[in-house]
Amino acid sequence: MQRHRHKEIHRSERVGWLRAAVLGANDGIVSVAGLVVGIAASGASAATVLATGVAGTVAGAMSMAAGEYVSVQSQADAEHADLATERRELHEDPHDELEELAGIYRRRGLSPELAHEVAVQLTAHDALAAHARDELGITDELRARPLQAAAASASAFVAGAALPVLTALLAPAPLVTAATIGSTLAGLSITGALAAHAGGAAPVRGAVRVVFWGALAMAAATAIGRLFHVAP
Repeated sequence: MQRHRHKEIHRSERVGWLRAAVLGANDGIVSVAGLVVGIAASGASAATVLATGVAGTVAGAMSMAAGEYVSVQSQADAEHADLATERRELHEDPHDELEELAGIYRRRGLSPELAHEVAVQLTAHDALAAHARDELGITDELRARPLQAAAASASAFVAGAALPVLTALLAPAPLVTAATIGSTLAGLSITGALAAHAGGAAPVRGAVRVVFWGALAMAAATAIGRLFHVAP
């Protein structure tokens, strides 16, 4: 009989880029839309509103890329330092490291004999990988990837910011504020639902929570814009 391989999809493998992409897209929509709405509500010209949106997109994308790279690189540095420490300890005191690994497996429910045997075999296969995974919680799937996070965040920011910028470009000047708010909330509902679906959560719940915070941001931006009214 032909056996069919059971293929599993693990969403945890998406964590690195998914978190950065979701953050970037939502930040791009909300922050640039907030700029557009606030400037439009102040009575500024259409050219000023559009220039503000474009400048916010460029600055925001660079900021997101830099922030993601620096923060994720800090995580990568910590991982490298922990692995270097573990590599040194394996060289200086392999017996204690073997017992430490066996102790981890005993606490997870294996019998002392089986825990020791598993530790011996995994140490013989790749001692550093075994300690990285089971002692430090570092795996290939979840390791910090600074460039990937920076690229995902910046690209998603630009994609998200394109929505309010295009709205400001295409909408009639008197309707820019209302049109931007409407398109922003619609875009946030889509990104929230897609992000929740990709992460295995309910799409409706993901859409609602993102739209809620986006609506608050739009309301605040509109109020501030009207406070600093600049039209003659």
